[in-house]
Amino acid sequence: MFENLEDLSVRYEEVLMEMNDPALTGDQTRFRKLMREHAELTPLVEAYRKYKAANQTIADSIDMLDSESDDEMRELLKEELAQAKEDVAKLENEIKILLLPKDPNDDKNVVVEIRAGAGGDEAALFSAELYRMYVHYAEAHHWKVEMVDCNESGIGGMKEVVFIISGAGAYSRLKYESGVHRVQRVPETESGGRIHTSTSTVAIMPEAEEVDNNIVIDPKDIRIDVFRSSGNGGQCVNTTDSAVRLTHFPTGIVISCQDEKSQLKNRDKAMRVLRAKLYELELEKKASEEAAERRSQIGTGDRSEKIRTYNFPQGRVTEHRIKLTLYRIDQVMNGDLDEIIDALTAADQAAKLLKLQEA
Repeated sequence: MFENLEDLSVRYEEVLMEMNDPALTGDQTRFRKLMREHAELTPLVEAYRKYKAANQTIADSIDMLDSESDDEMRELLKEELAQAKEDVAKLENEIKILLLPKDPNDDKNVVVEIRAGAGGDEAALFSAELYRMYVHYAEAHHWKVEMVDCNESGIGGMKEVVFIISGAGAYSRLKYESGVHRVQRVPETESGGRIHTSTSTVAIMPEAEEVDNNIVIDPKDIRIDVFRSSGNGGQCVNTTDSAVRLTHFPTGIVISCQDEKSQLKNRDKAMRVLRAKLYELELEKKASEEAAERRSQIGTGDRSEKIRTYNFPQGRVTEHRIKLTLYRIDQVMNGDLDEIIDALTAADQAAKLLKLQEA
């Protein structure tokens, strides 16, 4: 696993030299490509250099211990040696994680689809709260959120909402959110004070570019209908035929978008969602062919999998896949998801490392 690290270190220096070449200023495409490569190599090369330095410290400390007679100095050298050995073990694990095959979708934007499940109005209210949770999380990471479509309920809930989150690494952070989210609480409409259990389903799909995996949409395979938007909206939204509905005949997928005043913009958003859904179908097909590998990793796509429970009376959020429980539900619902996402990422990396060691 460590054989090519020196070559990567050399390549890192080559990239730096090329980026500093004044002749590159006229080739922005090449510059952006080098910037991406530099960003990918930096954490690995930095960890490798620390690893080499720690190994050198071990060798130097052992040599000095052989010739040192002063007891106090020997104790200092032993402490330095122990710390260096601890650093080497830690850096070895860090480098192994950095060398794991990268998910090609990690840097993509995401299409998020939230649907109310069991629980009627309470499920719709919970779906709206999940939507706001992800919006707050996106804002904290300086990502852009674009509404695509929303089917609201009469009491402020959302029966279904589709939106796009655009930003560096959005999919890498949100990909583990797909699945069934369960809420346990006393609904506002419950007069008897009984705790109800409701569910909402979250689907996280990487946004597919037009060149991704040969996702080609034949114009003959889709029907485009236009209609007047409904629900909340500005003057133009509700008075012109700006809303768009796409029907994809081969899959039966139907996408509606009525958030923009422009029919052209709504059509563009709807096409982005359609491409993402078709790309997701391709990923699911590939995943089913690699079922054993999927079972060894944290789930990222099974919409029937109950992944998390939000228990409001106890102030508890439980992540079932890794048996993590946090007692700060208010912060989580306000978009503070990093502790959960970091734990899921670490668990997935550990599972992949174990599989790699067993191979």
